[in-house]
Amino acid sequence: MLLPEHGGDLFAARRTYRQAPEPWLDLSTGINPYAYPFTCPPLASFTRLPEPEALRGLETAARAAYRAPAFAEIVAAPGSQAIINLLPHFVPARRVGILGDTYCEHARSWAASGAELTVVEDLSGLENKDIAIVVNPNNPDGRLAATAHLHALAAVLRKHGGLLIIDEAFVDFLEPGASAVPDIAESVVVVLRSFGKTYGLPGLRLGFAIASKPVAEKLRAALGPWPVSGAAIAIGSTALTDAEWLAATRARLHAGARALDKMLAAAGFAPLGGSPLFRLVRHEDAQGWFERLAKAGILVRRFEARPAWLRFGIAGSDAGRMRLCAALGLELP
Repeated sequence: MLLPEHGGDLFAARRTYRQAPEPWLDLSTGINPYAYPFTCPPLASFTRLPEPEALRGLETAARAAYRAPAFAEIVAAPGSQAIINLLPHFVPARRVGILGDTYCEHARSWAASGAELTVVEDLSGLENKDIAIVVNPNNPDGRLAATAHLHALAAVLRKHGGLLIIDEAFVDFLEPGASAVPDIAESVVVVLRSFGKTYGLPGLRLGFAIASKPVAEKLRAALGPWPVSGAAIAIGSTALTDAEWLAATRARLHAGARALDKMLAAAGFAPLGGSPLFRLVRHEDAQGWFERLAKAGILVRRFEARPAWLRFGIAGSDAGRMRLCAALGLELP
């Protein structure tokens, strides 16, 4: 039985694999396992509507953290997924191109709007589109388009009024030069950033769009007043200014990814790519491995269209790593 297309649905996993031991080790989501160590916000964050000034402070913190240019607007939303859902409602487009294979919600959102959707294999296939979408680094294989190539694509799109949407949900743990934000061109690029994946707090529901003023104004109007919670504002404002935590966590995740690579190779998996938050591998018996891991209470990500693929997130504890090692049939360190 196939579980739902997205990772993280432990309810469905428990229902399908009733004899699996608890607690489950969820490696299916690509979310940072090292959650930001926040302190609980004041009670007023929950009992009062968020203040506009506090929201502006959050967006100012995001501007600095993402190194956005002066012309760009920063729009906070209840997760970058909300922005993905909203963009087709106010950005007119007939021809939409997506650099694939990639995160399926982009295609679903634009297809629902009635756009003519094309999945392409390289950036040149996006040049004649009204909307061009690039997930960078890509989910699930970690493919990374150079920012110079993205800016060149934006220049081509500008000539016929096109728009480039870059989803940078997984970029925060790469080197700073991997982000297109600092050099984005006015009016023709929208960049999405995920707070929840980076800071290990997806339940907070917080994400951002970096866009030109016309697009930002439409997005703000679509989101309406109080787009994010008071708790998200309070925690996000603090976390986004903590560059020391981000740097230390980046190093920690890179080390964890290298250790996971060695473990998966020893178990006979062939690497296909990934990011510091997940690794994509191939195995002829991927479906069998998914079943065995699930029966051991370990949830990984599989792909209905690519039955030989599995994606593993990073275990956030020594106990989790030892549990995965045992389930893969490897000798414990």
